[in-house]
Amino acid sequence: MSKTNKKQDALDYHSQGRPGKIQVVSTKPTNSQRDLALAYSPGVAEPCLKIAENVEDVYKYTAKGNLVAVISNGTAVLGLGDIGPEAGKPVMEGKGILFKIFADIDVFDLELDTKNVDDFVKIVKALEPTFGGVNLEDIKAPECFEIERRLKAEMKIPVMHDDQHGTAIISAAALINACELQKKKLDKVKIVINGAGAAAISCTRLYVSLGALRDNVVMIDRTGVIRADREHLDGTKAEFATKRDIHTLADAMKDADVFIGLSSADVVTADMLKTMAKNPIVFAMANPNPEIAYDLAVKTRKDIIMATGRSDYPNQVNNVLGFPYIFRGALDVRSTAINEEMKIAAVKAIAALAKEHVPEAVNLAYNTKNLKFGKDYIIPKPIDFRLITTVAPAVAKAAMDSGVARYPITDWEKYNDELKKRLGMDDAIMRTITNKAKADPKRVVFAEADNYKILKAAQIVKDEGIAIPILLGKKSIIKKLIKENELELDDVLVIDPLEEVEMSDKFAQNFFEKRQRRGITSYEAHKFMRDRNYFGASMVEFGDADALISGLTKNYATTVKPALQIIGTEPGVNRVAGMYMMLTKEGPVFFADTTININPNTEELVDITVLVNKSVKQFNINPRIAILSYSNYGSNEGEIPNKTREAVKILHQQHPDIVVDGEMQANFALNKDLLNDNFPFSKLKDGPANTLVFPSLDSGNIAYKLLQEIGGAEAVGPILLGMNKPVHVLQLGSSVREIVNMVTIAVVDAQTKQNATLEKKSGILSKIRKTKD
Repeated sequence: MSKTNKKQDALDYHSQGRPGKIQVVSTKPTNSQRDLALAYSPGVAEPCLKIAENVEDVYKYTAKGNLVAVISNGTAVLGLGDIGPEAGKPVMEGKGILFKIFADIDVFDLELDTKNVDDFVKIVKALEPTFGGVNLEDIKAPECFEIERRLKAEMKIPVMHDDQHGTAIISAAALINACELQKKKLDKVKIVINGAGAAAISCTRLYVSLGALRDNVVMIDRTGVIRADREHLDGTKAEFATKRDIHTLADAMKDADVFIGLSSADVVTADMLKTMAKNPIVFAMANPNPEIAYDLAVKTRKDIIMATGRSDYPNQVNNVLGFPYIFRGALDVRSTAINEEMKIAAVKAIAALAKEHVPEAVNLAYNTKNLKFGKDYIIPKPIDFRLITTVAPAVAKAAMDSGVARYPITDWEKYNDELKKRLGMDDAIMRTITNKAKADPKRVVFAEADNYKILKAAQIVKDEGIAIPILLGKKSIIKKLIKENELELDDVLVIDPLEEVEMSDKFAQNFFEKRQRRGITSYEAHKFMRDRNYFGASMVEFGDADALISGLTKNYATTVKPALQIIGTEPGVNRVAGMYMMLTKEGPVFFADTTININPNTEELVDITVLVNKSVKQFNINPRIAILSYSNYGSNEGEIPNKTREAVKILHQQHPDIVVDGEMQANFALNKDLLNDNFPFSKLKDGPANTLVFPSLDSGNIAYKLLQEIGGAEAVGPILLGMNKPVHVLQLGSSVREIVNMVTIAVVDAQTKQNATLEKKSGILSKIRKTKD
């Protein structure tokens, strides 16, 4: 994609709809006059009077305890430099989003129009009654050091400049583990720090706190090695000035054990790398391009442990591993500060987590079965859901032990549960699925490539590394659309079924052989192959593509039929079904059947439930299934209660491993307390259902669309269940985002089916070998 086009995408993302990326949402009911009277006048006077009596009650009656200010003056924005407070605001809004999605912390971003340290400190200090914590951001050095020092001294809430301490904490955790793997001791290693800004100074200070020796550190700025004999050396740089006879980066690299890069791209050469000590550690953290390219570094030194700031290489040093959870722990004990003890606790917690057994969910996200502590895994992955329950408690405990906590935690098990509940799974599950897709992208054929939305989605999944698109349609039309919309799809395979005579003949012969006893002649089979849905399904059947995406411009039945006729269902599967994954604030909820079976009978409901159970497990979620009705456990008679009740009975007998119950009304399925009060015998009594099976297509279809439009849930689907190979059908008129989501699902589906095939072949070969033996 051209730079112009990518720039416009970014501008559109921030401007379309409601401008910006954040909004304020009420946490209390506001629907009635009574609600409004309680929210404001006269009811609001009561909490005001309580707080006036005891100022600590502000944490009880307001959002202060979960509210962080992200504050900047825009003088050092994302490598863009001093672009001003207004220009820095999109970054601060983005930081607020990260706080929210990773640690459920609310944020107001504040951009201050001042470069004066005294004014900055005065303004922020005056805001202390509003916030539970302050995250300083994108403030240039050396002013940032003085601002943070004074605010920490003068305020009684936690203050942290993440540009300094975030990188320091994550890289320190990585350094501890890298030293262990390379059999080096922190108090012995020679360290080169390339860069002398806020992050570099803070990193070095933290390494020293953890045991590194100042005399073993050489720091380099734009002028060269920071030496004790340099004139006009400011206080912060003087802290790490060396007396050794070293003048250049090349000199410093000789026999160095560790290189820490917080500077600019390509300043380290392969020759410099060769002069480092045995088993070197290199953290090249310049973004977007590191101080030395990852591939070059690992090619030059086989004994290296390498980390970067990039997500497309192992060992990404990413601040999001730290700041959300550090503030979470600090807020939860109402800490008066984020001190050295809390930072070190975070370092040790992050480092220790990398050594623990990696959960299947994280392995699945990166499409591996054996992610484990080693040279390519020295720090946890950003999507690791254990970070909040590992780092936040460690920070909270350190705050308590160091005497800065005002609200100590006594029940750590309860606190752990609260942290887990804070993490809504809506965006998290799609992030996990997307990471899994990226780990092993598959070839996805788009049957309607003469449509801008399809081409735009193809561009996105190609750029993101989610899938390898194949475009079906008339080449002249597709290429014209690509050119008109400045898409970079010239290197993508484009196939016009009308031009592919040899492929069409092969596909038509296969289709004829399958359907000759179902009224299809050879002539008709060849004619059908002119239809891109039949051609695309045949590509998947013959292995020329791994998955098919279609349905944007045609009705569902027309799109599904070719796939059923050519690919068919999985062995042992009697029918297909359609499922939607509804991304709600409370987590994902799966709906079925929403697209295929109009009025399923008892046996069909059983089949649908079995299919849904298997599919939900592929997302690493344990399905808790409710089969819905207008009746609760026999409270009414009729066609729907009777068939759903019988379906549950059969499932309990034939599939005892499936957690399913019914027949039940939707509110009982989703409300654990309501269910326990009335039906304590239910198999769903331990928690609400996350998978709903509807008694008819109209009820399922209506329910998901109501939840989508009125409830604000995002619908991902329809996900076609039971096919022998991956075929997924879009909603008529799907958005680009919805198409991308479906492609991501299709890739993961293809990965799962491929792995199942390989495991089956492996099992057969194993049996053959045993027979021969």
